Amino acid sequence: MEQRVLTEKDQFPTEEVISSHLGKSKPLWTLLFDHIHQHHPDFAEQWRYYLDGKSWLLKVSRKTKTIFWLSVLNGSFRTTFYFTDKAKLAISKSSLSDELKKQYRDGKAQKIRGITVLYKSKRDVEQARQLIDIKTSIT
Repeated sequence: MEQRVLTEKDQFPTEEVISSHLGKSKPLWTLLFDHIHQHHPDFAEQWRYYLDGKSWLLKVSRKTKTIFWLSVLNGSFRTTFYFTDKAKLAISKSSLSDELKKQYRDGKAQKIRGITVLYKSKRDVEQARQLIDIKTSIT
């Protein structure tokens, strides 16, 4: 089971605090954020403590559009991207893993459906890059 971290409201998630929790997944964090900073310099990153989940989450957005939400776990991190039905074709035609496509297909048929990436390998960073591309291409 994934152990939640960053649950202390008074401890802002600095780079040092985040690194202490990421462990071996720190290089994946670096790959993801190097890509974002290089290819999407207009993305904004905002940490905020949410009372409902009792933890800090990072919201990455472009203007008013949320690209993804990120949470830090003990030894890893995960991102969740939310898509409307407009993304259905792009997701189905992408080279995303079958598991991620299934998350979208099986999502509750409401206004939005989520796809969550848990970072364990470089492949997960590649999946996130594709999701970012899909998210930024959908208007």
